[in-house]
Amino acid sequence: MRHIVLLGLCLLAAPAFARDCPPAGHTRASLQALKAAQFAVPDAAQKRRLAEGLLGCLSDPDPELRDGIAFEALSQWMRAGDFDAAALRVLREPLYAALDGEDAAGFGKPFAALILAEVARTDRITPWMSAAERAAMVDRAAAYVESVRDYRGYSEGEGWRHGVAHGADWLMQLSLNPALERAQYPRILAAIAAQVVPRGGHAYVFGEPGRLAQPVLFGAQRGLLSAEEWDAWFAALPVKVGKLDRADYAGWLGRRHDLMAFLSGLYVQTDQSEDAAIKNLKPAIAAALRQLR
Repeated sequence: MRHIVLLGLCLLAAPAFARDCPPAGHTRASLQALKAAQFAVPDAAQKRRLAEGLLGCLSDPDPELRDGIAFEALSQWMRAGDFDAAALRVLREPLYAALDGEDAAGFGKPFAALILAEVARTDRITPWMSAAERAAMVDRAAAYVESVRDYRGYSEGEGWRHGVAHGADWLMQLSLNPALERAQYPRILAAIAAQVVPRGGHAYVFGEPGRLAQPVLFGAQRGLLSAEEWDAWFAALPVKVGKLDRADYAGWLGRRHDLMAFLSGLYVQTDQSEDAAIKNLKPAIAAALRQLR
């Protein structure tokens, strides 16, 4: 009961997703100096406040502030284990809120997802989420990946958006987590299947198929599905390409291109893997590839 009360207090204390960048008390120059100092902030409370403030930079149109400072700082601190569970919960909640909010420029949601992948990684390395929190994160991550309609990857002068790839990284960290329950994995696979062949015939050119493949490989490695279940999942993918329709030839080519890239990359990795569980995917992938000929 005490844990539930404390969790509730943490969530109530979570700040709204700040939009100020640089955060209060900082300038562009001071953040650049922080990066030059390899994001060293000796005082733990000050680092926590700065981490909360840097969330606002995740939607900034300036790639240096968004990607080069906010993401790099938050990732480095989390990978160093600098935040306890209470601090991680305070960071997580406004990131969830960002996924539900507006994002006219298209940077905020993809970078919220990328930082949430780092949050998921902390729980994988040292478990701190409850089973309910972890299950809720699986649903959040899957729903985000399914919701992506902005397929812009890298734009000169603007940097990365890369919503599908960032969401795939989040799903990968969850798939790697030994605490993930088998029953939760099909939700992850459903989200992957939704974006392996994206709507509108968009053709991926920024490595998205390879990123989407990672949760599949790690799920297989952990033995989360039976051979029959994998066969059924892969067999359903070519159907998404549809039959050739001259009225939508470009769209059909785009869908076929994306699925071919996804399956071909997976085939090579399963062929070269020394892990028996991963290697066992090869026949199902080969069968799906044959359907695309």
